Amino acid sequence: MKIKLILVGKTVEGYLQAGISTYAGRLGHYVPFEMVEVPDLKQAASLSTDQIKIREGESILKAVKPSDHLILMDERGETFTSVEWARDLEQKSVRLAKDLVFVIGGPYGFSKAVYDRCDEKISLSKMTFSHQLVRVIFLEQLYRAFTIIKGEPYHHE
Repeated sequence: MKIKLILVGKTVEGYLQAGISTYAGRLGHYVPFEMVEVPDLKQAASLSTDQIKIREGESILKAVKPSDHLILMDERGETFTSVEWARDLEQKSVRLAKDLVFVIGGPYGFSKAVYDRCDEKISLSKMTFSHQLVRVIFLEQLYRAFTIIKGEPYHHE
């Protein structure tokens, strides 16, 4: 199993870039991991919210293979504790013969086409985080899940 994280747009803040680098680097010890940045749209100010979501969605779907298990980070998705999510990932690694692809969308969310293609949606919280900040939070939780799976002391109950 490989894990890919698709991000819409570049991470702009240095402190967020540092956090992303830290956790992405740590993940490489547990699983083949790749991040793909879908470029920000040019002249987005002249587009409606729906047009932005459609164009971003087209770029997202180009980065997804038909065989991938696509998981959207979405506020209406299923929520887990860290331990529950670790167990869910572990089960997926055993029962799915697919790569896991997670997507963190742009500030307006996802197009209908992306929702139609996804296999599941998960939420990190009932709270709303910026699409920039959620990148670090997601990667930390993904790293935490693998340390839980491996029985390492990073996570404390």
